[in-house]
Amino acid sequence: QELRPKSLDIKQEELGDMVEKEMASTSEAIEDAVRRIEEMMSQARNESSGVKLEVNERILNSCTDLMKAIRLLVMTSTNLQKEIVESGRGAATTQEFYAKNSRWTEGLISASKAVGWGATQLVESADRVVLHTGKYEELIVCSHEIAASTAQLVAASKVKAEKSSRNLGRLQECSRNVNEMAANVVASTKSGQEQIEEKDTMDFSGMSLIKLKKEEMEIQVKVLELEKRLEGERVRLGELRKQHYALAGAYDAAEDGEAKPAPAPRRGILKKPPLAQKP
Repeated sequence: QELRPKSLDIKQEELGDMVEKEMASTSEAIEDAVRRIEEMMSQARNESSGVKLEVNERILNSCTDLMKAIRLLVMTSTNLQKEIVESGRGAATTQEFYAKNSRWTEGLISASKAVGWGATQLVESADRVVLHTGKYEELIVCSHEIAASTAQLVAASKVKAEKSSRNLGRLQECSRNVNEMAANVVASTKSGQEQIEEKDTMDFSGMSLIKLKKEEMEIQVKVLELEKRLEGERVRLGELRKQHYALAGAYDAAEDGEAKPAPAPRRGILKKPPLAQKP
């Protein structure tokens, strides 16, 4: 009892209550996230149109699918935890089981918090993107964070689960589904960003003739600068490759024992060939 690590500022007997509270809190956070995304969807339909509406709908739909996948994962994880406790506690109470396995319990609480936090951050980032006050990269980072936190939750649950457990198999399947939905959010965000940026850069309506000509000259200057820079980088790449091949050759020779001397040039190549003799 004295040597048991106490990383949380709570009593050991309260750990069981903490697990249930955190899982319930995570479920509430996800439900709230789904509701907020639905509100954003209706707001986007009222306030945007055309390409921007199409992009916003695609991003928000992918976020909704991700939230549904997370919700299913949390429910399955809760069922698996109940199964673990029932099979492992023996004559002990649920509270005693969590206290006895305090390190595992704390990991479970941490993973659950990470999932709820990731869902909340994703919704806030999506809200800023729809309102054009945030960055698309924020959504991508949040999606990666959610995939990582769900993997943490699965790993924490898997530690004490039976390999033949059906709930464990379902949880792993849910985790794969979450990863797939997170990848869909990243893909829809990237394609939407490209669409918006292409539309903004290619919209020349409302520009006067003088402004169009000035813009054309500026782009020509930029193209020449980029071409010159590209040529310089290609030369640099060629020199780097030459040096790489030279070092690789010297290393291979050293591996064989000692560097082999370069073969002497053949005389026939350097000297003028003799004149043909008369018969």
